[in-house]
Formats: sequence, structure tokens, C-alpha cells
Amino acid sequence: MSEALFAERTATAGSVPNHATASLAEADRLMTVCNSCRYCEGLCAVFPAMEMRRAFPDGDLNYLANLCHNCGACYWDCQFSPPHEFDVNVPKVLAKVRNDSYAHYVWPGALAGVFARNGLFIALAAAFGVAAFIIGFAAWHDAATLFGTHTGPGAFYRLMPHNTMVALFGAVSLYAVVAIALGIRAFWRDIAAPRAAITDWASIWQAVKDAGSLRYLDGGGVGCMNDDEKPSDARRLYHHLTFYGFMLCFAATSTATLYHYLLGLEAPYPWYDLPVVLGTVGGIGLLIGPAGLLAAKWRREPDLIDETRLGMDVAFIAMLFLTSLTGLLLLVLRATPAMGVMLAVHLGVVFALFLTMPYGKFVHGIYRALALVRYAHERRLESHG
Repeated sequence: MSEALFAERTATAGSVPNHATASLAEADRLMTVCNSCRYCEGLCAVFPAMEMRRAFPDGDLNYLANLCHNCGACYWDCQFSPPHEFDVNVPKVLAKVRNDSYAHYVWPGALAGVFARNGLFIALAAAFGVAAFIIGFAAWHDAATLFGTHTGPGAFYRLMPHNTMVALFGAVSLYAVVAIALGIRAFWRDIAAPRAAITDWASIWQAVKDAGSLRYLDGGGVGCMNDDEKPSDARRLYHHLTFYGFMLCFAATSTATLYHYLLGLEAPYPWYDLPVVLGTVGGIGLLIGPAGLLAAKWRREPDLIDETRLGMDVAFIAMLFLTSLTGLLLLVLRATPAMGVMLAVHLGVVFALFLTMPYGKFVHGIYRALALVRYAHERRLESHG
């Protein structure tokens, strides 16, 4: 890393932490080296986007870092990767820049430090959420009601009224949406994305297809590298199961909302009804996908990851797994005396997941999608001269 470059960035860094400044300076050095080589330009979107630039301000580096899918192909293909004296390790350095960017764009800014202690934060939020719902149920009713057997439509609301649940989850969801939206605005402004990109529907559709298929998590077509240089599509499959499992669970919740307000049907619903079917299929995806991602992460080549944020990655994946596990257990146990406690545990975990969404790995999918929109727009402008 150039000492002069580091000094220059330090002088203009403002409130950016020193480790983030160092990561940006190293990313600048690597992009300069890679821009001279261009051997990896066919592997993913990062290198063609890099080639459109001759200088790399911090906003562009954050854009490139969030465009990176960490497939690892460039690390194994690069002739200058460690132990070469050039020490070119694009996946690891961009992972550090990407993780630092989450804290840089977070709202409110006072909570930026949460990303450094994300695992502890999520664990405490989950414990608090579960405890609060169990205590709330117990305070609302006597123990006989909490541990009683409740069946049929409206059984859940005998433990907590529907309007109370809506108020609690509506408030935490609104907070998460506002916090994420303000982070998106900060990211979009910092990467200097043109205003036209957000209304370029062709570019948006291209980005949706690229994100939905995880186009750039394939190592240029041969597969992602995880343990070693042998390519595999396993991480891509686990990401698909996680993402589409989450979307099916969201669809289940949305359908249940329509059932309640439009059809006047109260939960819990029979196993064959659409909300339960969507939730069950999505829940199974959210068990297999996160479990596979966790197993792959433990086996991941250390030179490809940012070890300082491993807790953040693991905590978010674990929360998705627990959300699905508690939801499926609630489905199995809802006609037994365990339903009350299981409902409290599930609602507490979901509440914690929503509360921590703006302050953990959840935002990476959003920033990456926005980076793909900008990249698609840049390519369209380039193709039109």
C-alpha cells in the first residue's frame, strides 16, 4: 500500500474509522494493479466496471465492493495473489470495504458501531424479544391460558390480541424500512449513480435477472470457489434456497394478511391453505439454505473472507435459520399445550430479526442489487457509445 495514498485518505477521511481508510487505500491499490492486467475481466461484473474508470474515489470503491459476489475465482486465477509480493487479494479486500460500507451508510449514524459487535447485538435482541413475548403472554393471561391447548380460527389471538400484534410488528417493520431506505439514499448518493439509472427500466430489469439468478456467483461460468480452487455451485444453491425461502415466507405473511382483512379468516389456517403451504415450503428452504451456508462458511478458505466480520455473517444466517425452525415447530405443535410458548419464541425471534435488519448482513443484498442496477446502466451507456 502506498504510504502517500494512505496519508491522503487519512487526511480527508473525516469520521471514517482508520481500518476502513486502510481498506479503501488497499482497494485503490488493487484496482490500479488489476486495471493494468485485466486478466480477470470475464469472471464477474467487478472488473468490467473497474475498466470504465481510471481513478477510484471512495464512492466508486464502495460500489465495486458491493458489486463483488465474493466467488473467489479471481483469487485463484490471479498470478499476483499471495504469496506474490504484489499481494493482490481482491475478494478479501473488497469484503472488508463492503462490510465497512454498511456502517458508513447506516441510519442513524450513531449505531454504526453495532456492525463491529453485530453477533452480540443480534443475540441480545433475540433474547430480549423472546423473553418479552413470553413475559407479555404470561402477564396478559394466567399460566393456565399460556400452557393451555387452543385450536381453531383465532387460537393465536387468545394469547395476544391481533391488534396488539399488528401494532408491535407494524412499528418495528416501519422503523426497519425507514432506516434501510435512508441507508439506500446515502449509498446511492455516495456512489454518484446517475439519476437516470433509477428510471432506466431496462437496466433495472437486467439487474433483477442478474440478482435473481446470482449470475456473478459462478466464477465466470465454472462455479464458485469455497474451500480451495475446485469450483462448485453449492454456495449458489444455498443462497437461492435462502433467498427464495425468505420470499416465500414473506408471500405467506402477505397472503395471510389478505385472508384476515379481505376474507375475514383468522389464523391459524389449515395445513392445505395457501399461507401455510407457502410458509412451509419457504421455511424448509430457510432451513436447508442457511444450514448449507453456515457449513460452507466454516470450510471457507480464510484468505477469501473478512474474519473481523465473521460474527455478523454467522449471526444473520443463524437468525434466518431460527426464524424458520421456530415457525415450523409452531406449525407442528400448534394443537398442543406447547403452542403458547412456541408462539412467543417464534414471535420474539421474528421481532429481533426485523429490529436488526438495518444493522447486519441483510443490507448486503439491497446494496448489491443497487450496484447491479448501476452496472447495467453503465453497460447500456457504453454499448450506445
